[in-house]
Amino acid sequence: MPGTLPCAVVRVAEDVAAEFGAELDVNVPMSRLTTLRVGGPARAMLTCRTAEAVAGVVRALDTAGVPVLILGGGSNLLVSDAGVDAVVVRVANDGIRLDARVVAAEAGAGWDDVVAAAVAAGLGGLECLSGIPGSAGATPVQNVGAYGVEVGSLLRRVRLLDRTSGEVRWVEPADLGLGYRTSILKHTDAAVVLAVEFDAAADGLSAPLRYRELATSLGAEEGERRPVATVREAVLRLRSGKGMVLDDGDNDTWSAGSFFTNPVVADDHLPGVLAAIRSRLGDVAVPRYPGAGGTKLSAGWLIERAGFGKGYPGPDAPARLSTKHTLALTNRGTASAADLLGLARDVRAGVEDAFGVRLEPEPVTVGFTV
Repeated sequence: MPGTLPCAVVRVAEDVAAEFGAELDVNVPMSRLTTLRVGGPARAMLTCRTAEAVAGVVRALDTAGVPVLILGGGSNLLVSDAGVDAVVVRVANDGIRLDARVVAAEAGAGWDDVVAAAVAAGLGGLECLSGIPGSAGATPVQNVGAYGVEVGSLLRRVRLLDRTSGEVRWVEPADLGLGYRTSILKHTDAAVVLAVEFDAAADGLSAPLRYRELATSLGAEEGERRPVATVREAVLRLRSGKGMVLDDGDNDTWSAGSFFTNPVVADDHLPGVLAAIRSRLGDVAVPRYPGAGGTKLSAGWLIERAGFGKGYPGPDAPARLSTKHTLALTNRGTASAADLLGLARDVRAGVEDAFGVRLEPEPVTVGFTV
């Protein structure tokens, strides 16, 4: 039965917790630990507050043949209502260290706490990534990006536990296969991030402004640099206006952020997509950008023009598109994982039917596939 583990597995978790100083909890609703606030129970959860505990616990569970789900900030996770057929290892090592030009964070540190600390110290580079929920360890996994900056452009190195060899080592960015919202670490259990380091500018100025909306809000030209605190405030203001900063009182923020990645359409497929858009919408300007292997289109633009407006499918639905931002699927307070899954499938099918573009989900799903 999904969400249920054999008693022998729970006993292994108890022994491992005692050996490595982890905290064991049983029957923990995953809805308490994900920003979508859905998900059935974790029969056994081990919370690890040091990198050594994370490594030791994962090695021991792997050796015992026990299935494991690694949990960070829960911001990019959609868990089945049936729960988790694995021992959940919660990465909770949360130290942050700042040097003259380096921002170092343990994997369990809250990402926005890392950005805030860097900005407070006058270190530039990360400020455009303000307000993004989740943990620092998740950022290289999906090459987190926003407002013209990607983690990969700032990443210095990543400390990994190799689950095949059990070795802990530092890895260079060039070895991570970083791409648009992806890396070799995504959708694989081969390694666990223990810590990350980022290069920073020590002059108190931001990364060059590459995102027009942000530059305009600051009265700046693209490519200019502004004080890091000023840019952070502007980013938080923009994100809040789109329901993209967590707020317990705003159901538009009960989400996984952007649920679908912006699709990159291959050159040989693009003419057909553009023809489908013209057939449906007439001669309209289509937002498009260079992408690796093709042309990047706006998922939000496609979703809205396929007939899925803000707040779809309506005020009585437990799962809806955000009322502020069509790219976010939201829990209005009573949604189940099944409700969110159904909405995601409807939106994806509608966009594919309308324009011939198949959207790919950004969150990791546990217990089903979109």
